[in-house]
Amino acid sequence: MTEGQRLQRIGRTAKDPVKLRRSIVVLMSAQGQPAADIAHLMRVTPDYVRGVIHAFNERGFDALDPKWAGGPPKKISDVIRAKIVTIAWCDPRFLKLPFSTWSLSKLRRHLIDSRLVAAVSRETLRRILHEGGVSWQATKTWKSSNDPDFQAKLRRILDLYDHPPADGRVVCVDEFGPLNLLPRAGRVWRPVGRTRRLPATYTRTEGVRHMLAALDLASGKVFYRIKDRKRAREFLGLLKALRARWPGQKLYLIADNFSTHKHASVKAWCAANQVELVFLPTYASWLNWIECEFAALRYFALNGTDHQSHAEQNAAIGAYVRWRNHRAQPKTNFAPNSRIREPGYTIKAA
Repeated sequence: MTEGQRLQRIGRTAKDPVKLRRSIVVLMSAQGQPAADIAHLMRVTPDYVRGVIHAFNERGFDALDPKWAGGPPKKISDVIRAKIVTIAWCDPRFLKLPFSTWSLSKLRRHLIDSRLVAAVSRETLRRILHEGGVSWQATKTWKSSNDPDFQAKLRRILDLYDHPPADGRVVCVDEFGPLNLLPRAGRVWRPVGRTRRLPATYTRTEGVRHMLAALDLASGKVFYRIKDRKRAREFLGLLKALRARWPGQKLYLIADNFSTHKHASVKAWCAANQVELVFLPTYASWLNWIECEFAALRYFALNGTDHQSHAEQNAAIGAYVRWRNHRAQPKTNFAPNSRIREPGYTIKAA
């Protein structure tokens, strides 16, 4: 009785057609139907019916599950697949070919011409590369730091990120810009075939602006000013505003090596107002946490726009920063799994 109830439940809920058919065969046999009648009703052969019944008697409900054979054997062996992946890694010029990057069509033609395979489709090549851990990626540039104190500066900044001093705040400062007026390409969800268009020709005579910004790691908020220029006096104005915002606390300002940041007037004011300038290693602006915020600002507030005036563009930036600050969280855990965390890390070519 228990097996019959389970077979009925499988007949109602099974999504696999093979399992459903086998359960019906067993249930009809248990109700006394002969194999020939079951085969006629189910449109199968009597041998199939008897095989299902015997398998159920020997293995129970496990016999109802289909045992797939896995399809035909691979036409391209694992050894050849590994060679294809290795070739895709290679610069085509290394193989005496007159181009610097592969396409699936060119890779397919090379594999056939070199007789590594007799035939292969582009879709099969795509799957082989995917299974081999190879993906289509953009080339990135890198620049090594020539700072003799690279290690010391790197460790100092990471220590400030990981263990903010109890006597003050860690603030990342930098300039973003120039903010010129022009149509900016971007990405947007649109109906298929109805791409949003921006003008390719424009006339803007209002010059450029510069955004001087600071990221407070304790709150995760961004503070900024937009100025016509980014001289020492504008930068010093930003520092004075930060100083007034957190009176009585020492400020640890992480900045790059822009000459404005090292101006004598800036250094003198910082020394007299409990502000410590912590400079990045040369060619290491990626170590400044505020660069991530600039990337998000460009992507979400500027890309895909065509502002006609600086007032309009500044308003868009201000609206985004207010929206972001309302949802800000303290900044912690900078690059936790990056190679920069390894002892003795230096920038090398990949």
